[in-house]
Amino acid sequence: MSAEAFDAVDVIVAKRDGHRLSDAQIDWVLDAYTRGVVADEQMSALAMAILLNGMDRAEIARWTAAMIASGERMDFSGLSRPTSDKHSTGGVGDKITLPLAPLVAVFGVAVPQLSGRGLGHTGGTLDKLESIPGWRASLSNDEMLRQLEEVGAVICAAGSGLAPADRKLYALRDVTGTVEAIPLIASSIMSKKIAEGTGSLVLDVKVGSGAFMKDVDRARELAQTMVALGTDAGVRTVALLTDMSTPLGLTAGNALEVRESVEVLAGGGPADVVELTVALAREMLAGAGRPDADPAAALADGRAMDVWRSMIAAQGGDPDATLPVARETEQVLAEADGVLTALDAYAVGIAAWRLGAGRARKEDPVQAGAGVQLHAKPGDRVRAGQPLMTLHTDTPERFGRAREALVGAVSISADAAPERGPLVLERVAD
Repeated sequence: MSAEAFDAVDVIVAKRDGHRLSDAQIDWVLDAYTRGVVADEQMSALAMAILLNGMDRAEIARWTAAMIASGERMDFSGLSRPTSDKHSTGGVGDKITLPLAPLVAVFGVAVPQLSGRGLGHTGGTLDKLESIPGWRASLSNDEMLRQLEEVGAVICAAGSGLAPADRKLYALRDVTGTVEAIPLIASSIMSKKIAEGTGSLVLDVKVGSGAFMKDVDRARELAQTMVALGTDAGVRTVALLTDMSTPLGLTAGNALEVRESVEVLAGGGPADVVELTVALAREMLAGAGRPDADPAAALADGRAMDVWRSMIAAQGGDPDATLPVARETEQVLAEADGVLTALDAYAVGIAAWRLGAGRARKEDPVQAGAGVQLHAKPGDRVRAGQPLMTLHTDTPERFGRAREALVGAVSISADAAPERGPLVLERVAD
Protein backbone atom coordinates (compact mmCIF):
# COMPACT_ATOMS: atom_id res chain seq x y z
CA MET A 1 0.00 0.00 0.00
CA SER A 2 1.38 3.40 -0.95
CA ALA A 3 1.96 5.97 1.77
CA GLU A 4 -0.82 8.54 2.21
CA ALA A 5 -0.02 12.24 1.84
CA PHE A 6 -1.50 13.15 5.22
CA ASP A 7 -2.62 11.59 8.47
CA ALA A 8 -6.35 11.95 9.19
CA VAL A 9 -5.67 12.73 12.86
CA ASP A 10 -3.47 15.71 11.91
CA VAL A 11 -6.25 17.13 9.71
CA ILE A 12 -8.83 16.66 12.51
CA VAL A 13 -6.55 18.30 15.09
CA ALA A 14 -5.87 21.28 12.79
CA LYS A 15 -9.59 22.05 12.48
CA ARG A 16 -10.26 21.19 16.14
CA ASP A 17 -7.72 23.84 17.12
CA GLY A 18 -9.31 26.45 14.85
CA HIS A 19 -6.79 26.46 11.98
CA ARG A 20 -7.77 26.71 8.33
CA LEU A 21 -7.24 23.55 6.30
CA SER A 22 -4.89 23.78 3.32
CA ASP A 23 -6.08 22.97 -0.20
CA ALA A 24 -3.94 19.83 -0.16
CA GLN A 25 -5.40 18.66 3.16
CA ILE A 26 -8.97 19.17 1.92
CA ASP A 27 -8.31 17.41 -1.41
CA TRP A 28 -6.69 14.50 0.36
CA VAL A 29 -9.23 14.01 3.16
CA LEU A 30 -12.26 13.89 0.84
CA ASP A 31 -10.53 11.63 -1.66
CA ALA A 32 -9.26 9.34 1.12
CA TYR A 33 -12.72 9.23 2.71
CA THR A 34 -14.30 8.27 -0.63
CA ARG A 35 -11.64 5.54 -1.02
CA GLY A 36 -12.29 4.24 2.51
CA VAL A 37 -8.84 5.19 3.87
CA VAL A 38 -10.33 7.77 6.26
CA ALA A 39 -12.77 5.96 8.55
CA ASP A 40 -16.32 7.11 9.34
CA GLU A 41 -15.38 7.92 12.94
CA GLN A 42 -12.53 10.13 11.72
CA MET A 43 -14.75 11.98 9.26
CA SER A 44 -17.35 12.34 12.05
CA ALA A 45 -14.76 14.05 14.23
CA LEU A 46 -13.73 16.36 11.38
CA ALA A 47 -17.38 17.21 10.61
CA MET A 48 -17.93 18.14 14.28
CA ALA A 49 -14.79 20.28 14.25
CA ILE A 50 -16.09 22.07 11.13
CA LEU A 51 -19.49 22.55 12.82
CA LEU A 52 -17.86 24.12 15.88
CA ASN A 53 -15.07 26.15 14.23
CA GLY A 54 -16.41 26.91 10.76
CA MET A 55 -14.56 27.41 7.47
CA ASP A 56 -13.69 30.52 5.49
CA ARG A 57 -14.89 31.19 1.94
CA ALA A 58 -11.77 29.75 0.29
CA GLU A 59 -11.89 26.60 2.44
CA ILE A 60 -15.57 25.98 1.62
CA ALA A 61 -14.91 26.55 -2.09
CA ARG A 62 -12.05 24.02 -2.04
CA TRP A 63 -14.12 21.52 -0.01
CA THR A 64 -16.91 21.84 -2.59
CA ALA A 65 -14.48 21.43 -5.50
CA ALA A 66 -13.04 18.29 -3.89
CA MET A 67 -16.54 16.83 -3.52
CA ILE A 68 -17.23 17.54 -7.21
CA ALA A 69 -13.90 15.93 -8.15
CA SER A 70 -15.02 12.69 -6.42
CA GLY A 71 -17.43 12.01 -9.30
CA GLU A 72 -18.52 12.89 -12.80
CA ARG A 73 -19.59 16.27 -14.18
CA MET A 74 -22.48 16.74 -16.58
CA ASP A 75 -22.08 18.90 -19.65
CA PHE A 76 -24.99 20.81 -21.18
CA SER A 77 -22.86 22.91 -23.54
CA GLY A 78 -24.14 20.93 -26.54
CA LEU A 79 -27.73 22.09 -26.00
CA SER A 80 -29.18 24.79 -28.21
CA ARG A 81 -30.62 26.57 -25.15
CA PRO A 82 -29.08 28.12 -22.02
CA THR A 83 -29.60 26.19 -18.75
CA SER A 84 -31.07 27.40 -15.48
CA ASP A 85 -31.93 25.44 -12.35
CA LYS A 86 -33.52 25.98 -8.96
CA HIS A 87 -32.81 24.38 -5.60
CA SER A 88 -35.08 24.64 -2.57
CA THR A 89 -33.82 23.84 0.92
CA GLY A 90 -37.15 22.08 1.52
CA GLY A 91 -40.39 22.84 3.24
CA VAL A 92 -44.00 21.81 3.68
CA GLY A 93 -46.27 21.96 0.64
CA ASP A 94 -43.28 23.07 -1.44
CA LYS A 95 -44.43 21.82 -4.84
CA ILE A 96 -42.91 24.81 -6.69
CA THR A 97 -40.56 22.71 -8.88
CA LEU A 98 -43.55 21.10 -10.60
CA PRO A 99 -45.04 24.24 -12.21
CA LEU A 100 -41.71 26.11 -12.29
CA ALA A 101 -39.67 23.81 -14.55
CA PRO A 102 -42.16 23.78 -17.45
CA LEU A 103 -42.88 27.52 -16.99
CA VAL A 104 -39.22 28.50 -17.44
CA ALA A 105 -38.87 26.09 -20.39
CA VAL A 106 -41.59 28.03 -22.25
CA PHE A 107 -39.00 30.76 -22.90
CA GLY A 108 -36.37 28.58 -24.56
CA VAL A 109 -34.40 27.87 -21.38
CA ALA A 110 -33.46 24.27 -20.51
CA VAL A 111 -34.29 23.30 -16.91
CA PRO A 112 -32.34 20.22 -15.69
CA GLN A 113 -34.07 19.69 -12.35
CA LEU A 114 -32.25 16.85 -10.59
CA SER A 115 -34.43 16.16 -7.59
CA GLY A 116 -34.57 13.92 -4.55
CA ARG A 117 -36.94 11.95 -2.40
CA GLY A 118 -38.54 13.14 0.81
CA LEU A 119 -37.16 12.34 4.24
CA GLY A 120 -38.95 13.31 7.45
CA HIS A 121 -41.44 16.17 7.27
CA THR A 122 -40.30 17.64 3.92
CA GLY A 123 -41.75 16.05 0.79
CA GLY A 124 -39.64 14.85 -2.12
CA THR A 125 -40.30 16.06 -5.65
CA LEU A 126 -39.76 12.58 -7.12
CA ASP A 127 -42.25 11.03 -4.68
CA LYS A 128 -44.84 13.57 -5.79
CA LEU A 129 -44.34 12.91 -9.49
CA GLU A 130 -44.36 9.14 -8.98
CA SER A 131 -48.03 9.44 -8.01
CA ILE A 132 -48.67 10.05 -11.74
CA PRO A 133 -49.34 6.63 -13.36
CA GLY A 134 -46.41 5.47 -15.52
CA TRP A 135 -44.04 8.35 -14.70
CA ARG A 136 -40.44 7.31 -14.08
CA ALA A 137 -37.73 9.18 -12.20
CA SER A 138 -34.61 7.45 -13.53
CA LEU A 139 -33.25 8.61 -16.88
CA SER A 140 -29.90 7.96 -18.54
CA ASN A 141 -27.77 11.01 -19.31
CA ASP A 142 -28.61 10.60 -23.00
CA GLU A 143 -32.36 10.50 -22.29
CA MET A 144 -32.03 13.56 -20.09
CA LEU A 145 -30.13 15.55 -22.74
CA ARG A 146 -32.61 14.58 -25.44
CA GLN A 147 -35.57 15.63 -23.29
CA LEU A 148 -33.91 18.96 -22.44
CA GLU A 149 -33.38 19.64 -26.15
CA GLU A 150 -36.85 18.54 -27.27
CA VAL A 151 -39.10 19.49 -24.32
CA GLY A 152 -36.94 21.98 -22.42
CA ALA A 153 -37.53 20.64 -18.92
CA VAL A 154 -36.74 17.46 -17.05
CA ILE A 155 -37.33 16.52 -13.41
CA CYS A 156 -35.49 13.31 -12.61
CA ALA A 157 -33.32 11.50 -10.08
CA ALA A 158 -29.70 12.56 -9.83
CA GLY A 159 -27.35 9.84 -11.08
CA SER A 160 -25.14 8.12 -8.50
CA GLY A 161 -22.07 9.50 -10.29
CA LEU A 162 -22.54 13.10 -9.12
CA ALA A 163 -20.45 13.95 -6.02
CA PRO A 164 -20.33 10.44 -4.45
CA ALA A 165 -18.31 11.92 -1.56
CA ASP A 166 -21.38 13.98 -0.69
CA ARG A 167 -23.68 10.95 -0.55
CA LYS A 168 -21.32 9.23 1.87
CA LEU A 169 -20.80 12.33 4.01
CA TYR A 170 -24.51 13.25 4.02
CA ALA A 171 -25.45 9.90 5.56
CA LEU A 172 -22.74 10.36 8.19
CA ARG A 173 -23.82 13.91 9.12
CA ASP A 174 -27.34 12.61 9.64
CA VAL A 175 -26.28 10.25 12.44
CA THR A 176 -23.58 12.37 14.10
CA GLY A 177 -25.43 15.65 14.87
CA THR A 178 -23.51 17.63 12.25
CA VAL A 179 -26.30 18.28 9.72
CA GLU A 180 -26.51 21.94 10.81
CA ALA A 181 -22.93 22.91 9.87
CA ILE A 182 -23.40 25.68 7.28
CA PRO A 183 -20.13 24.92 5.39
CA LEU A 184 -21.25 21.28 5.06
CA ILE A 185 -24.85 22.12 4.05
CA ALA A 186 -23.67 24.67 1.49
CA SER A 187 -21.01 22.40 -0.02
CA SER A 188 -23.41 19.43 -0.08
CA ILE A 189 -26.03 21.34 -2.09
CA MET A 190 -23.63 23.26 -4.30
CA SER A 191 -21.29 20.35 -5.15
CA LYS A 192 -24.23 18.56 -6.79
CA LYS A 193 -25.57 21.68 -8.51
CA ILE A 194 -22.15 22.71 -9.89
CA ALA A 195 -21.36 19.12 -10.99
CA GLU A 196 -24.74 19.09 -12.71
CA GLY A 197 -23.38 21.76 -15.06
CA THR A 198 -26.17 24.36 -15.02
CA GLY A 199 -25.26 27.82 -16.29
CA SER A 200 -27.35 29.70 -13.72
CA LEU A 201 -28.92 28.76 -10.43
CA VAL A 202 -31.60 30.22 -8.18
CA LEU A 203 -31.70 29.10 -4.55
CA ASP A 204 -34.93 29.14 -2.56
CA VAL A 205 -33.76 29.22 1.05
CA LYS A 206 -36.72 28.60 3.33
CA VAL A 207 -37.04 30.30 6.73
CA GLY A 208 -39.45 29.41 9.53
CA SER A 209 -40.91 26.54 11.53
CA GLY A 210 -41.39 24.23 8.54
CA ALA A 211 -37.90 24.90 7.20
CA PHE A 212 -34.48 23.55 7.98
CA MET A 213 -33.38 27.09 8.95
CA LYS A 214 -35.65 28.47 11.68
CA ASP A 215 -34.23 32.01 11.90
CA VAL A 216 -33.50 34.54 9.20
CA ASP A 217 -29.88 35.26 10.21
CA ARG A 218 -28.81 31.63 9.78
CA ALA A 219 -30.78 31.36 6.54
CA ARG A 220 -29.07 34.50 5.22
CA GLU A 221 -25.65 33.10 6.16
CA LEU A 222 -26.43 29.86 4.32
CA ALA A 223 -27.71 31.78 1.28
CA GLN A 224 -24.63 34.04 1.17
CA THR A 225 -22.32 31.02 1.48
CA MET A 226 -24.06 29.16 -1.37
CA VAL A 227 -24.22 32.21 -3.62
CA ALA A 228 -20.47 32.74 -3.08
CA LEU A 229 -19.75 29.09 -3.91
CA GLY A 230 -21.76 29.29 -7.13
CA THR A 231 -20.18 32.59 -8.14
CA ASP A 232 -16.64 31.30 -7.46
CA ALA A 233 -17.40 28.25 -9.63
CA GLY A 234 -18.61 30.39 -12.53
CA VAL A 235 -22.35 29.71 -12.09
CA ARG A 236 -24.60 32.79 -12.02
CA THR A 237 -26.23 32.31 -8.61
CA VAL A 238 -28.83 34.25 -6.63
CA ALA A 239 -30.91 33.28 -3.60
CA LEU A 240 -34.33 34.25 -2.30
CA LEU A 241 -35.12 33.86 1.39
CA THR A 242 -38.78 32.79 1.55
CA ASP A 243 -41.24 32.30 4.39
CA MET A 244 -41.96 28.73 5.54
CA SER A 245 -43.83 29.41 8.78
CA THR A 246 -47.09 28.39 7.04
CA PRO A 247 -47.34 25.57 4.45
CA LEU A 248 -47.16 26.65 0.80
CA GLY A 249 -50.50 26.35 -0.93
CA LEU A 250 -53.34 24.24 0.43
CA THR A 251 -51.84 20.74 0.23
CA ALA A 252 -49.02 18.66 1.72
CA GLY A 253 -48.71 15.16 0.27
CA ASN A 254 -47.78 13.55 -3.02
CA ALA A 255 -50.80 13.28 -5.37
CA LEU A 256 -52.48 16.17 -3.49
CA GLU A 257 -49.58 18.47 -4.42
CA VAL A 258 -49.50 17.29 -8.05
CA ARG A 259 -53.21 18.12 -8.34
CA GLU A 260 -52.57 21.61 -6.94
CA SER A 261 -49.59 22.13 -9.27
CA VAL A 262 -51.77 21.27 -12.27
CA GLU A 263 -54.30 23.89 -11.05
CA VAL A 264 -51.48 26.47 -11.05
CA LEU A 265 -50.46 25.43 -14.57
CA ALA A 266 -54.10 25.82 -15.62
CA GLY A 267 -53.98 29.46 -14.58
CA GLY A 268 -55.55 28.98 -11.11
CA GLY A 269 -54.24 27.56 -7.84
CA PRO A 270 -53.40 29.21 -4.52
CA ALA A 271 -52.04 32.78 -4.70
CA ASP A 272 -48.89 32.02 -2.67
CA VAL A 273 -47.85 29.12 -4.92
CA VAL A 274 -48.38 31.28 -8.01
CA GLU A 275 -46.48 34.21 -6.46
CA LEU A 276 -43.42 32.15 -5.56
CA THR A 277 -43.42 30.23 -8.85
CA VAL A 278 -43.43 33.50 -10.81
CA ALA A 279 -40.79 35.14 -8.56
CA LEU A 280 -38.40 32.19 -8.97
CA ALA A 281 -39.13 31.98 -12.71
CA ARG A 282 -38.19 35.66 -13.15
CA GLU A 283 -34.85 35.04 -11.39
CA MET A 284 -34.13 31.88 -13.42
CA LEU A 285 -34.98 33.61 -16.69
CA ALA A 286 -32.84 36.65 -15.85
CA GLY A 287 -29.92 34.34 -15.01
CA ALA A 288 -30.34 32.60 -18.37
CA GLY A 289 -30.36 35.89 -20.31
CA ARG A 290 -34.15 36.28 -20.65
CA PRO A 291 -34.83 39.27 -18.34
CA ASP A 292 -37.81 40.52 -20.36
CA ALA A 293 -39.80 37.25 -20.32
CA ASP A 294 -43.24 37.39 -18.67
CA PRO A 295 -43.76 34.12 -16.75
CA ALA A 296 -47.10 35.21 -15.29
CA ALA A 297 -48.56 35.43 -18.81
CA ALA A 298 -47.27 31.96 -19.71
CA LEU A 299 -49.08 30.49 -16.68
CA ALA A 300 -52.29 32.28 -17.56
CA ASP A 301 -52.42 31.39 -21.27
CA GLY A 302 -51.65 27.65 -21.07
CA ARG A 303 -48.14 27.62 -22.57
CA ALA A 304 -46.63 26.26 -19.31
CA MET A 305 -49.31 23.56 -19.19
CA ASP A 306 -48.34 22.44 -22.70
CA VAL A 307 -44.71 21.95 -21.61
CA TRP A 308 -45.84 20.14 -18.42
CA ARG A 309 -47.84 17.64 -20.46
CA SER A 310 -44.90 17.02 -22.81
CA MET A 311 -42.49 16.68 -19.87
CA ILE A 312 -44.69 14.12 -18.04
CA ALA A 313 -45.34 12.13 -21.23
CA ALA A 314 -41.64 12.08 -22.14
CA GLN A 315 -40.96 10.22 -18.87
CA GLY A 316 -43.71 7.65 -19.43
CA GLY A 317 -46.40 9.40 -17.43
CA ASP A 318 -49.99 9.94 -18.50
CA PRO A 319 -50.82 13.65 -17.98
CA ASP A 320 -54.55 12.82 -18.26
CA ALA A 321 -54.55 9.94 -15.78
CA THR A 322 -56.65 10.13 -12.64
CA LEU A 323 -54.35 10.69 -9.67
CA PRO A 324 -54.51 8.31 -6.69
CA VAL A 325 -56.91 9.23 -3.89
CA ALA A 326 -56.53 8.01 -0.30
CA ARG A 327 -59.13 5.50 0.87
CA GLU A 328 -59.90 7.25 4.17
CA THR A 329 -60.36 10.89 5.21
CA GLU A 330 -60.99 12.70 8.49
CA GLN A 331 -61.60 16.38 9.12
CA VAL A 332 -60.00 18.70 11.68
CA LEU A 333 -62.55 21.33 12.75
CA ALA A 334 -62.14 24.89 14.03
CA GLU A 335 -62.74 25.11 17.77
CA ALA A 336 -63.84 28.77 17.82
CA ASP A 337 -65.07 31.68 15.73
CA GLY A 338 -62.45 34.20 14.70
CA VAL A 339 -59.53 34.79 12.43
CA LEU A 340 -56.94 32.08 11.78
CA THR A 341 -53.71 33.77 12.89
CA ALA A 342 -51.24 30.88 12.70
CA LEU A 343 -50.98 27.46 11.06
CA ASP A 344 -47.67 25.85 11.90
CA ALA A 345 -45.92 24.44 8.83
CA TYR A 346 -43.79 21.96 10.77
CA ALA A 347 -46.84 20.43 12.49
CA VAL A 348 -48.65 20.04 9.15
CA GLY A 349 -45.53 18.43 7.67
CA ILE A 350 -45.27 15.94 10.54
CA ALA A 351 -48.99 15.14 10.22
CA ALA A 352 -48.63 14.48 6.47
CA TRP A 353 -45.61 12.29 7.14
CA ARG A 354 -47.45 10.27 9.80
CA LEU A 355 -50.40 9.80 7.43
CA GLY A 356 -48.02 8.04 5.03
CA ALA A 357 -46.93 10.85 2.68
CA GLY A 358 -43.30 10.74 3.86
CA ARG A 359 -40.73 8.29 5.14
CA ALA A 360 -38.59 7.86 8.25
CA ARG A 361 -35.88 5.86 6.44
CA LYS A 362 -34.71 6.11 2.83
CA GLU A 363 -36.05 2.64 1.98
CA ASP A 364 -39.60 3.20 3.33
CA PRO A 365 -42.47 3.29 0.80
CA VAL A 366 -44.80 6.29 0.63
CA GLN A 367 -48.55 6.46 0.02
CA ALA A 368 -49.40 8.43 -3.12
CA GLY A 369 -52.75 9.67 -1.81
CA ALA A 370 -51.80 10.49 1.80
CA GLY A 371 -51.42 13.99 3.18
CA VAL A 372 -53.14 17.08 4.49
CA GLN A 373 -55.50 19.36 2.60
CA LEU A 374 -55.98 22.85 4.08
CA HIS A 375 -59.31 24.70 3.89
CA ALA A 376 -58.11 27.95 5.49
CA LYS A 377 -54.85 29.89 5.72
CA PRO A 378 -53.72 32.57 8.20
CA GLY A 379 -55.74 35.72 7.67
CA ASP A 380 -58.96 33.81 6.85
CA ARG A 381 -62.07 34.19 9.03
CA VAL A 382 -63.39 30.85 10.35
CA ARG A 383 -66.44 29.63 12.28
CA ALA A 384 -66.48 27.04 15.07
CA GLY A 385 -67.10 23.58 13.62
CA GLN A 386 -65.90 24.59 10.13
CA PRO A 387 -63.36 22.18 8.57
CA LEU A 388 -59.83 23.62 8.79
CA MET A 389 -58.14 20.63 7.14
CA THR A 390 -58.83 17.17 5.79
CA LEU A 391 -56.45 14.32 6.61
CA HIS A 392 -55.98 11.68 3.88
CA THR A 393 -54.55 8.15 4.31
CA ASP A 394 -55.04 4.55 3.18
CA THR A 395 -54.39 3.37 6.75
CA PRO A 396 -56.91 4.89 9.20
CA GLU A 397 -54.94 3.73 12.25
CA ARG A 398 -52.59 6.61 11.38
CA PHE A 399 -55.17 9.34 12.07
CA GLY A 400 -54.52 9.42 15.83
CA ARG A 401 -50.78 10.14 15.54
CA ALA A 402 -51.43 12.72 12.82
CA ARG A 403 -53.93 14.55 15.04
CA GLU A 404 -51.39 14.52 17.88
CA ALA A 405 -48.92 16.32 15.61
CA LEU A 406 -51.50 19.07 15.02
CA VAL A 407 -52.15 19.85 18.71
CA GLY A 408 -51.31 23.53 19.18
CA ALA A 409 -50.63 24.03 15.46
CA VAL A 410 -53.63 26.32 14.89
CA SER A 411 -54.25 29.73 16.47
CA ILE A 412 -57.63 31.46 16.15
CA SER A 413 -58.09 34.99 17.46
CA ALA A 414 -61.36 36.82 18.07
CA ASP A 415 -59.56 40.08 17.25
CA ALA A 416 -58.51 41.23 13.80
CA ALA A 417 -55.75 39.18 12.22
CA PRO A 418 -52.16 40.36 12.04
CA GLU A 419 -51.13 41.27 8.52
CA ARG A 420 -49.57 38.39 6.64
CA GLY A 421 -45.91 39.07 6.09
CA PRO A 422 -44.30 38.91 2.67
CA LEU A 423 -43.58 35.53 1.09
CA VAL A 424 -40.22 36.62 -0.33
CA LEU A 425 -38.22 38.06 2.57
CA GLU A 426 -34.90 38.98 0.92
CA ARG A 427 -32.84 38.57 -2.22
CA VAL A 428 -29.18 37.58 -1.83
CA ALA A 429 -26.63 38.10 -4.61
CA ASP A 430 -22.84 38.21 -4.51
